[in-house]
Amino acid sequence: MKEYLFLFRGGDAARTDQTPEEMQAHMAKWGVWMQGLAQDNKLVGGLPLDKGGKVVRSAGAVITDGPFAEGKEVVGGYLIVKSDTLDGAVEISKQCPIFEHEGIVEVRELLPMDM
Repeated sequence: MKEYLFLFRGGDAARTDQTPEEMQAHMAKWGVWMQGLAQDNKLVGGLPLDKGGKVVRSAGAVITDGPFAEGKEVVGGYLIVKSDTLDGAVEISKQCPIFEHEGIVEVRELLPMDM
C-alpha cells in the first residue's frame, strides 16, 4: 500500500460562530472518522497544526512570523493514510468532516526517498 498526505485547508470561518457544544460535536465527528480509519488499518498518523509559526527563507537569513495566508489557504492539520491508489485515497477523503464547513482536503502521494 502507498501512503497519502491529506492537507486540511480552510473551514475555520464557519466554525468561529459555533457554540462550544457545536464545536465539541464537530470534533467528535473527526474522532469517529479517524477511529474508523485506524480500525481499517488505513490511518498512519496526523495532527492539527497551531495557527502561528515562523517562515524561514534564505537558509535562515530571513525569518518572519507566519504563515499568513487567506483563510481558505491556511493548512490547519494533516493526516497520513494508506491506500492502494490515489483514487482510493480520494474516496477516503470524501468522508472528512471538514466539508461541513466548506474546507478543502488536498490529497498527495508520499514518495519514497532514495538514500
